[in-house]
Amino acid sequence: MRGLLACAALARRAASAAPARVRHLAGAAEAAEAELKKTALYDFHVAHGGKMVPFAGWSMPIQYRDSIMDSTVNCRANGGLFDVAHMCGLSLRGRDAIPFLESLVIADVAALRDGTGTLTVFTNEKGGAIDDSVVTKVTDQHIYLVVNAGCRDKDLAHIEAHMEAFNKKGGDVKWHIHDERSLLALQGPLAAPTLQLLTKDDLSKMYFSDFKLIDINGYSCFLTRTGYTGEDGFEISVPSENAVDLAKAILEKSEGKVRLTGLGARDSLRLEAGLCLYGNDMEQHITPVEAGLSWAIGKRRKAEGGFLGADVILKQLQEGPKIRRVGMITQGPPARSHSELVSSSGESIGEVTSGGFSPCLKKNIAMGYVKSGMHKAGTEFKVVVRGKSYDAVVTKMPFVPTKYYKPS
Repeated sequence: MRGLLACAALARRAASAAPARVRHLAGAAEAAEAELKKTALYDFHVAHGGKMVPFAGWSMPIQYRDSIMDSTVNCRANGGLFDVAHMCGLSLRGRDAIPFLESLVIADVAALRDGTGTLTVFTNEKGGAIDDSVVTKVTDQHIYLVVNAGCRDKDLAHIEAHMEAFNKKGGDVKWHIHDERSLLALQGPLAAPTLQLLTKDDLSKMYFSDFKLIDINGYSCFLTRTGYTGEDGFEISVPSENAVDLAKAILEKSEGKVRLTGLGARDSLRLEAGLCLYGNDMEQHITPVEAGLSWAIGKRRKAEGGFLGADVILKQLQEGPKIRRVGMITQGPPARSHSELVSSSGESIGEVTSGGFSPCLKKNIAMGYVKSGMHKAGTEFKVVVRGKSYDAVVTKMPFVPTKYYKPS
């Protein structure tokens, strides 16, 4: 991704260079752009003013004609429609689909009711996070999950290697990668009333993390009541040939109040909701316990283990981790990833992993990791931005209250 961005930057600088150099650098940028994968909605994005950028090997809209600030606020006030087709959906099937998956993740998948899901984490032998994922138990013999675009290759290689070894020992599990489908995320207070206009199924009976095979606008969809914004909403897996028409129908039914929303607002929204971004707030050396995701480890899994790195994770549950993920309100310029955190005495106590200006709160927010003992709400320290120290205080997350649709 950095290489692609560099090519684009070089082409821009070439505007004042010699004509031959201009053509050479512009050609390099075009070649880099051509290497990017495109979702089924690419032309639709461009036609609606989408500013396309490289992201995890894909050309994706960072924003449209409105600003990232306005787009973020509109999602919380009305709604946002996101193209998240760069993410990878897959199904595991077979009589041993659940025990197989439970050997790789921290969730108690067996305890899920059919048609419900949960956030989970794929772990390595040291207890670190390979990726986070929403996993759904469709039936005892069918699991549907979505993994992050930037982790697709390593996740699929990891799953495939373990599946091959599992089946050689007599296990029964196979998979299907849903590359024939696209994924849309409809988020915000108008998500449910808008989508209800496109389906006969009663969405009021479908709660946060519920999953359904459903007809939407005449298309056979996988529908999950979930998202990455803290708002009520849905992720819709639709056949790729129907993705543009479904996007058009959603926007039309909302009477313009639900807007196409890009990666820029998506990042602001998930940060306000206190949600991790893999590669920033979770990595191979960070455990779910350190990341504040102990709640995602099923009760039975805490007692039995049975997943990769369980010895490390269960020990941390008993003794406590040495570092912890925290939310912060910061002063001065917005703190960004890798900004150092220091105590009042000047001791380095951690670093920021995500940060920015909150469009909804109108203040700087951030999350990061600090030494245990410095993680309690109200703890004050300094954040170093561009060589200068500014005040920071630990704040409970989410920064903006979540509005997930749950039974009353």
